[in-house]
Amino acid sequence: MSAIRLLVLGAVRQHGRAHGYQVRNDLEFWGAHEWSNAKPGSIYHALKQMAKQGLMRAHDVAPSTAGGPPRTEYELTAAGEQEYFKLLRDALLRHDQKIDELTAGVGFIVDLPRAEAIALLKERVAALEGWRAEVTRHWSPPQDSPDEWGHIGEIMKFWVHSADSGAEWTRGLIERLEGGAYVMAGEGERSVDVLPDGAPNPHAE
Repeated sequence: MSAIRLLVLGAVRQHGRAHGYQVRNDLEFWGAHEWSNAKPGSIYHALKQMAKQGLMRAHDVAPSTAGGPPRTEYELTAAGEQEYFKLLRDALLRHDQKIDELTAGVGFIVDLPRAEAIALLKERVAALEGWRAEVTRHWSPPQDSPDEWGHIGEIMKFWVHSADSGAEWTRGLIERLEGGAYVMAGEGERSVDVLPDGAPNPHAE
């Protein structure tokens, strides 16, 4: 899975229809250019590619009042909507995805019904616990010689620590969702605006 696809699909979906500069502004405001490959070139490439793949529909609209060529606005097709939710669920469910994929999934978690989001996260915890058990089954240094594995043991310690910290964070998010945090899908209106049209992005380079 590529985080850029989920990020671009989600950003377009939030607006209904959005042009590339608007998507770029949103993702930069979220800091996605720092923690993912959501750079300007990647964003515009993803928009064009997904339009070719039938996941988005492209519309040429009138140029801005400042002049320039017509902008292209994009909206998700039915196939794009299906792909978006597939990527979103996968990002939240898998225990072994890259950090940018999980981060993108958390960024759009409110697009899921509360019960489904909680169920996916509980599966993620179970997968992390299973992975931890598998690691420790093959790595259990004896108490009387803890350095038997040498520096390779540090890799095992890192994996165990990652599983423990990942599960702890996920349980915390589950608890917050069960406690009613955030406006989830089907629970009412919420603002989708990140930056007003034409407003400068204070986080852009």
